[in-house]
Amino acid sequence: MKRILILESNEEFAGELSAYFGKQGYDVCGVTGDGAEGIKLFEKLSPNVVVTSLLLKTCDGFTVMEEAKRSGKKVDFVVLGNFADDKIINRAIELGARYYLMKPVSAELVEERVAEITSDPAKGEKLERRRAGSLDERISGIFISIGIPPHIKGYNYLREGIKMAVNDPHIINNVTKGLYPIIGERFQTSASKVERAIRHAIEVAWNRGRVDAVNAIFGARVYIGSEKPTNSEFIALVADKLILESMV
Repeated sequence: MKRILILESNEEFAGELSAYFGKQGYDVCGVTGDGAEGIKLFEKLSPNVVVTSLLLKTCDGFTVMEEAKRSGKKVDFVVLGNFADDKIINRAIELGARYYLMKPVSAELVEERVAEITSDPAKGEKLERRRAGSLDERISGIFISIGIPPHIKGYNYLREGIKMAVNDPHIINNVTKGLYPIIGERFQTSASKVERAIRHAIEVAWNRGRVDAVNAIFGARVYIGSEKPTNSEFIALVADKLILESMV
């Protein structure tokens, strides 16, 4: 049984997280909204995963992560933040965050991310639950983590393209004459504008230096340095991840 430590200053949400994880069969070994107490619980209980908000009493989530890193104990972090700020997200990832989730977030989505982290395919361990609320929510979570802002046009076009590729993987072989025109028709724009907007969305993430975040999302060193995927490569990569998740 996986041991989960929850650090959340919002008592209502902390209780919601604890109850949900308990129902899913996890051992919730501690719950607190105090960062200093969270460090003590971490040292004493050695959890497998720490779900932590950045805003805590006494000391923040970053301090907790720094202390955990100094301890040398193996632990994964799922960080809950209130800001989609590059520096904040990059720092969280550098300190060991496997996922950075923007609040407000559902307990179900947090548990899904923990489930992804704690699954062990080598031992044949299967997740009987991988429900993210909706495909849109799962895609949006990935976009936020890697730094694609929701206010740019390419955000919605890219999300639509990924959903299409999940439903029909073969469409990725025909993005120019198939995927772009369909998205353009749905958003009342041209295929060329769809292509450029999607390319811009991907470039924004790479220009923000989120390569480590991208690799963390996909669980492997997919890209290095300034190496950047084409539109079709990125859509295929995300769609394939989502398809595999639903099959496990």
